[in-house]
Amino acid sequence: MNYEQKKVLVVGMARSGVAAAQLLRACGADVTVNDSKSEKELGSQLLPLEGLQLNRQFGRPAMELLEGQDCLVISPGIPDTAPFVVKAKEMGIYVIGELELAAQLSQGVLTAVSGTNGKTTTVSLLGEMFANSGKVTHVVGNIGYPFSLAALVSRSEDVIVCEVSSFQMETADTFHPHVALLTNITEDHLNRHGTMEVYTELKMRMFRNQTAEDYAVFNADDPGLEGLAKQVKSHVLRFSRKKEVKEGAFVRDDNVILRLDGSEKKVCRTDEIYIPGPHNLENALGAVCVAGAMKVPVPVIRHTLKTFRGVEHRIERVRELDGITYINDSKGTNVDSTIKAVQTMTDPTVIILGGYDKHTSFDPLSKEIANSPCIRRAVLIGETAPLIKTSLERAGFKQTEYAESMGQAVEQARAAADKGWNVLLSPACASFDMFKDYEERGRVFKEIVNNLESKA
Repeated sequence: MNYEQKKVLVVGMARSGVAAAQLLRACGADVTVNDSKSEKELGSQLLPLEGLQLNRQFGRPAMELLEGQDCLVISPGIPDTAPFVVKAKEMGIYVIGELELAAQLSQGVLTAVSGTNGKTTTVSLLGEMFANSGKVTHVVGNIGYPFSLAALVSRSEDVIVCEVSSFQMETADTFHPHVALLTNITEDHLNRHGTMEVYTELKMRMFRNQTAEDYAVFNADDPGLEGLAKQVKSHVLRFSRKKEVKEGAFVRDDNVILRLDGSEKKVCRTDEIYIPGPHNLENALGAVCVAGAMKVPVPVIRHTLKTFRGVEHRIERVRELDGITYINDSKGTNVDSTIKAVQTMTDPTVIILGGYDKHTSFDPLSKEIANSPCIRRAVLIGETAPLIKTSLERAGFKQTEYAESMGQAVEQARAAADKGWNVLLSPACASFDMFKDYEERGRVFKEIVNNLESKA
């Protein structure tokens, strides 16, 4: 779509909304920016908009600003069922999200990753693979760097690696990645999407505009993806750490194998992959598929798997103090993600759990903890603490205690741990009851841990 001289209302002035306004102005649109917060409340968030000719409407309902608009761009935090969004559609206003806007206006080969867990690690790993192959690479989307900022500078020979959330897919229309990867699907965000059927359908929208010239990559080990590959029109690749696949990436005799275009290539040994855990082996296999489809040379893929050190807030070793290792997994924002963190532990562990309630069941996690040889105690924080305690007790795990703050939780976990143990923050919940986002939660945890003094 050509946005020159079009009247566009951008609602939500977090990072993606601010970036969308910048991109639209660069394209010659007549832009109105809006947020329910006042300009004073938004503060430094608006700094990138300084000097741009914009109609600033802060502290006002978006409903009042719809008249005369050609397009409405909403942030991922705004559901497409919001009354002003529904009204805009009724008025014939074109409604999209920042991701869709950027996809329309960017250049370069687009690759995309979605799924309940593993997105950020896989996207970051792919970004390293493409960069190591000599490509100018933009890692964007739900990872925290707005796609619109990359769209301002991207060129046709660049590669774009986009982390895609279900929220962003609600407002995607022409989004068309050349290679798209679905890591897994487990229960999450039901407070917004209502049912697993709706959540799954939103994830599958990523493939909707693909053709036979494109690639769709699926995790063959994930039961939530069973049968979904039949819905796509593109060339299907699969990855598995448990069995051989017809085409894609798999493990044979502790070696990662890439089978593509009628030939097999050994990539590396599984124990050469730097990031630990079975879930990260899955992430690596998925990335191998995407990189293979994008013609990244196997030696480059191998080197990246051996050197990539993971992402912040995902099973991140913070420090060892008095023989206790502190691990930040603040990105464990749902049950399945924390189950994977629990499975990664090989030493006795005190886990810190709890946060914002997304209306998902904690029972699968409670069973995993009750059966884990490593989890010895759980310190519970936040809105969901009583729900998690009840679920853990139902599974037969009674070694729990409450904490009122992150600082108190760290102190209690430290007191419960012994030399050779871990203290693991992996909340299994979003952070919005106590923190701005999971990143702030992780930073606070790390700051508290790094300020601890030795008892020796």
